[in-house]
This record gives sequence, structure tokens and C-alpha cells, in this order.
Amino acid sequence: MNAPVLVINCGSSSIKYALIDSDPKAPRLAGLAERLDSSDARLQGSNSRGESFQQPLSGADHAQALQAIFARLEERSPAAIGHRVVHGGEHFTQAALIDKNVIDTIETTATLAPLHNPANLAGIAATRALFPDLPQVAVFDTAFHQTLPPQAYRYALPEALYTQHGIRRYGFHGTSHAFVSQRAGDISERGAGGWLVAHLGNGCSTSAVWQNQSLDTSMGLTPLEGVAMGTRSGDVDPGLHAHLHRQLGWSLDDIDRVLNKQSGLYGLSGLTNDMREIETAADGEHAGARLAFDVFCYRVAKSLAALSCALPTLDGVLFTGGIGENSSQVRKRVIHLLPHFGLALDNDRNAITRGGREDRIDAGSGPEVWVIPTDEEGRIAAETRHCLETRA
Repeated sequence: MNAPVLVINCGSSSIKYALIDSDPKAPRLAGLAERLDSSDARLQGSNSRGESFQQPLSGADHAQALQAIFARLEERSPAAIGHRVVHGGEHFTQAALIDKNVIDTIETTATLAPLHNPANLAGIAATRALFPDLPQVAVFDTAFHQTLPPQAYRYALPEALYTQHGIRRYGFHGTSHAFVSQRAGDISERGAGGWLVAHLGNGCSTSAVWQNQSLDTSMGLTPLEGVAMGTRSGDVDPGLHAHLHRQLGWSLDDIDRVLNKQSGLYGLSGLTNDMREIETAADGEHAGARLAFDVFCYRVAKSLAALSCALPTLDGVLFTGGIGENSSQVRKRVIHLLPHFGLALDNDRNAITRGGREDRIDAGSGPEVWVIPTDEEGRIAAETRHCLETRA
């Protein structure tokens, strides 16, 4: 299939899109429709010449925003649409051609991702109504992690909570972990061996990947589990919920809001969830920013060390995501906190690697350390093509 694939990532009030050709070097038409259903709704992005644009979409809903997006495709008609779907539960181990049965199954997992799956379904419904003749494919964040063994995905809870209610660890950011680990296998002489992947952005997760299969990951039933993030707490004592309810009278909604939206870098620093601003403030001796930086790096290193238990051998560490690709300070601190693995950075290469640059930044001995820019949209497009080609 040589025609381009349109990748759609729907949020509750936004649509991120990219038109991706089969030739990876071809220019992408990409952008973001945001603040939907408000007077401030707008579409912004770039055209095939790399020129940026902004277009007001006052009051537009998802369907109207999609119409505006299609008008920006410069008459390059997509052959298919690939949708990012956050949670596929145990139902989906790979991308799936969307039909009524797939939609019904995605709906059954909505309780596991109430902030994401309903928005993903809204995008699917809108595009199917607008373009009923185009094949559409769902690509799941959780699918890559369906190779976890039971010892990694089961919680130590009563059996019925798993068998009857699906309470287990699922993992997320699967398209990113899959892309980055596969890319490492392509460019490293070590091939598709054992890699620890750190996807670090506003949302963060780590994984242990062996021979292109995920064996463990930091996120669990929801994207709240794991390392500290921009506004999410990551791991906390499970007894915290009961304690906050009993001592402060907080409701479950109150606790959920604090742990998801007021914690992480933002909660620790009292300033921001942006690592760039955290680093600047920490350099200026802001105590909260310094604590936020230290906790973030320590939790990432601790998670990587723990995940190493899943790998037969360790070939290296891969950094990706907005922070992982751009913060030399975070990478330096994380590697410094892993002295038992024989990891050593080339400080000069680490310092200059940022802004979408792919590079190996270790000192040349021991396990490798790479910075690999992620391409989740490219991975979604590739999985969409594969799904359609294998069904042809």
C-alpha cells in the first residue's frame, strides 16, 4: 500500500493528526486541532513545504475539525486512517481493522481508561461518518505490552479481581516503546537484544524489551502507575487513598485529581510540570525545583534497575520522549544513578544531543546508551499498513 495513511489521535478536546507517506523521507502534513467545542478552537500545523499555519475553528466539534483537517491535506487522499486507542485491555495484541465488533470491544475497556477511550471512540465515530469508504484501523497503546509474562502483569490480589474484572498491569506508550526498541535493533551492532527504554515526557514510562518483545513496563492498570511524571505522582503507597480519606475527608475524585493533575514535577516544585523550567529554577537554587529534579531522576533510575530483572542480558539504555531526547542533565543523572551496570556516558556527545538528533552517547565500553527520537505517528501508520496488507 503506497498511498499515505492519515493518523488520528483524538483527545476529549483535541485532535492530533499526521499524513504519513510510505516513503519515510516524504514531507508530513501534521498538526493539532485544539480547544474544540469552545470559541477558542483552532487548527495549527505545517504544510508540505514546512510552512506553519493557524486557522480559527470557533465552536468546532470533532467532526467539523476533521473536515478542516481534510481540507489541509493538499489533495493527497489517504488510503486509510489509523487511530490511536489508549486501552485495548486483553482483547487486542495487535492493530485491528475497525468494525462494529471492534468498536463494541473498545467500549468495554472504557472504564479502564475513562479519560482516553471515549475520546478515541468519538474520533472513530466522526471519521467513519465523514469517510465511510475508507478502511480504518485501531492501534492500541497497550498491545505491545501484551507479551508480558504473568509474573510481570499480575498484581498480588485475589484471583477473581483478575478473572472477573480484568485488574492487571497493562502498560502504555506501547507504540513509542515498540518504535524505539526496534530502531535500536536496527542501528546497534548488538541487534534486537535486551534494552531498557525510558520514554520521558509529560507522561513517562519505562520498559524492558527483549528481542522486540516487552517483558515488563512501569505503567500498570492505568497510566498513573510507575515513575514520577509532569503532573502524575507515579507510584505511591496504596494505603495513601484510605489515609487521605480518613484524615482529610477527601473523596476518591479528590484523590484522583491530586494524583493525576497536581503531583509529579508540578507538585514537588510548586512551580511547573515543564522539565526545562525545573532545570533552570534548580540551577537558581530553588529548593522545590531541585527536589523535583532529584526525585524524577531517582525514580527513573530505580525503575530501570528494577526492570533489568526481566532481561536475560542488558545491551543498553534508550532515552526518548521530550525530556529523554532533549535533557542532557536528566540523562546524565539517571546514568550516574546506575553505577552497577557498567554504564558510562560520553559527556560531550550527551551535551550536544537534543532536538530530534539520534545518537549513541555512551563512552564506548559496557552497555550502550542511545538517544532515539520517538515516532509514534510513524509507528501507527506502519501498523495500519501491516494490518490492511495482511488482511488483503
